[in-house]
Amino acid sequence: MSSGSDYLTEQVMSRAFWITGPGEGQILETPVGSVRPEDSQPSVVVRTLWSGVSRGTESLVFSGSVPHSEFHRMRAPFQEGSFPWPVKYGYANVGKVVEGPDRLLGKSVFCLFPHQESYSVPASAVTPIPYGVPPERAILAANMETAINGLWDAMPAVGDRIAVVGLGVVGLLVSWLASRIPGTRVTVIDTNPARASVAEALGLNFSTGSSSDENDLVIHASGHESGLQTALSLAGQDAVVLEMSWYGDRPVCIPLGGAFHSRRLRLRSSQVGKIPPVRQPRWTYRKRLELALEMLRHDVLDQLITGETPFEQMPEIMGRILVNGSDTLCHRIKY
Repeated sequence: MSSGSDYLTEQVMSRAFWITGPGEGQILETPVGSVRPEDSQPSVVVRTLWSGVSRGTESLVFSGSVPHSEFHRMRAPFQEGSFPWPVKYGYANVGKVVEGPDRLLGKSVFCLFPHQESYSVPASAVTPIPYGVPPERAILAANMETAINGLWDAMPAVGDRIAVVGLGVVGLLVSWLASRIPGTRVTVIDTNPARASVAEALGLNFSTGSSSDENDLVIHASGHESGLQTALSLAGQDAVVLEMSWYGDRPVCIPLGGAFHSRRLRLRSSQVGKIPPVRQPRWTYRKRLELALEMLRHDVLDQLITGETPFEQMPEIMGRILVNGSDTLCHRIKY
């Protein structure tokens, strides 16, 4: 165990963003923790460089829309507090190891940690960022993991006709990954025409309305029941509709009459918290995260980061990003 600085000798407190009420947040002092040589498991202290705001899940947390039944399952790995609030929530943190084992000291790492200036976690909880991936882009790693897991659940094949409804960060990433499978024809659909430019930058065929109803696979990621209705209408005979949205405590009405049964459609859920059973014998969460980081080498993915704000401004801007930020994709926080 080595120390790269006297970082902890003078600073044992840090600052973190806490959600303190419906649509409200504050920056509060929070203990950093410490690296103790006597611990059986080595720890690291990380000084945050960037964090990312995940508009889908964090908007539900910010508005207090996590159902009571999901309070335990929805906990982030290093969450503090309890739903609905006060709660320190987030899972896209990139920083530099300032204290810890020699093999990690000075490295840029990704961690599923909330928005906080510095923190201490077990060394096993951080993943080094590969050479060639800029740290400021690595905040997309958690979203890329979700997209990878979604395609593992969907199991697309060479040559498939694929439609993706809803072009937030996850929808764009899963579309981009699917388009890289040989022979696939991927159409991406969003009611917001502002999504066209980023979709086209990723090499995707954009539409604001309906597409062919003969798709082999339809992926829904809009977070709105109308999007799921559209997704069902695009599915061909015996096709799979993969639901990647999570609605919190909102009820969802979908049309299971009409052609749903005659087309023998299959509606399948996907959730990043579990690796699909068929892959569990060979894949771990760490291996999946390492793959996600490797997939972020491509410069075109910078198109998904559409805003940046200093950490100190989070209480003022989170409402705009999460509640009214329809044109926002990934918003980056700078420390």
